[in-house]
Amino acid sequence: MSGGDDDLNDYASPPCLLHEVDPAYSGLAPSSLASVPVKIEPSLTEWRRAERSRLIAARLTMPARARNALARRIIGHLDGLIGDPAGILVSGYWPFRGEPDLRDWFRDLRERRGLVALPVVVERGKPLLFRLWRKGERLERGVWNIPAPAAGAPVFPRIVIAPLVGFDASGYRLGYGGGFFDRTLAALPPDTIAIGVGYEMAEMATIRPHGFDIPMRYIVTESGIRFPRAQRDGEPSFDAGPISS
Repeated sequence: MSGGDDDLNDYASPPCLLHEVDPAYSGLAPSSLASVPVKIEPSLTEWRRAERSRLIAARLTMPARARNALARRIIGHLDGLIGDPAGILVSGYWPFRGEPDLRDWFRDLRERRGLVALPVVVERGKPLLFRLWRKGERLERGVWNIPAPAAGAPVFPRIVIAPLVGFDASGYRLGYGGGFFDRTLAALPPDTIAIGVGYEMAEMATIRPHGFDIPMRYIVTESGIRFPRAQRDGEPSFDAGPISS
């Protein structure tokens, strides 16, 4: 099944992240997911799984109205961080299990002459590619019925918006357990800006990062913008101006 821009309101799974979900969250049998070609000690895997369950359960206890109000505050901070979106290519996501819903903001970026991309699953265990998403463009259901542009050349987002299950002060992101986002970010140009988006309640003391985990450049919650890279480098954490400046 395929459709245009308006059909996306019917989907609630993030096209860039559902394929990295642990089987316990995706409803898929373990055999249907590619194995991750990295080794994590069992104790860390179990700890992250427990933390993931705890954090997702906590955000799902919030009423939808409260989550929408927090999402609007997050959008305000993202606007301040990005500045004028004209000509900037941003990759997006769809809300999954209580994640901040930024879909209206992605549409607004396009109306302000920004460019929006959606990720496409090419092969399990491989980095994603990105294709432009334009208003009215035909979409098709790909792997696990995830909507993605039906055609188009690969593009490289300047900014990647990544929803967070959890995060720590160093900018490391707790995702859904497959490591696919880190693999994708590692394959993008080094000047790609990764912005983690989530609720303040998702902050953790540490995600206990592994060697392959890639930290976010910024973390944005309803409380504001964090600059974890500056914190790791011992630099002052201040707003140096919007990305577009």
